[in-house]
Amino acid sequence: MDKSRHIKKESMLKALEKSLGVVNSACKIAEVPRSTFYKWMKEDKEFANEVEDIANVALDFAESQLYKQIASNSTAATIFYLKTKGKKRGYIERQEITGADGMPTNFQIEIIGSKKDKD
Repeated sequence: MDKSRHIKKESMLKALEKSLGVVNSACKIAEVPRSTFYKWMKEDKEFANEVEDIANVALDFAESQLYKQIASNSTAATIFYLKTKGKKRGYIERQEITGADGMPTNFQIEIIGSKKDKD
């Protein structure tokens, strides 16, 4: 890899850190076209791994902010947490759709497996 490309990739990684992993913002900061970024992601496994690490750091940051909001008694944050992390305990919204006579006239069923099913 040529030195200028390496420097651009490093610049892109730093921009991703600043933008908490938002690709569009990072591309603007680093002056790298989005198409180039995605090409690097596809062709350079090490670069892709570093981008994934940055995404995980951003997710950790967002989770820490959510926990702070829960700790400060934010009802919305608490409900959001329970809807996403508390599904196994029954904290999930379900919608009922009925037809004119109270019975569904057309419906589809989606079966969502657990992580165990996917492994």
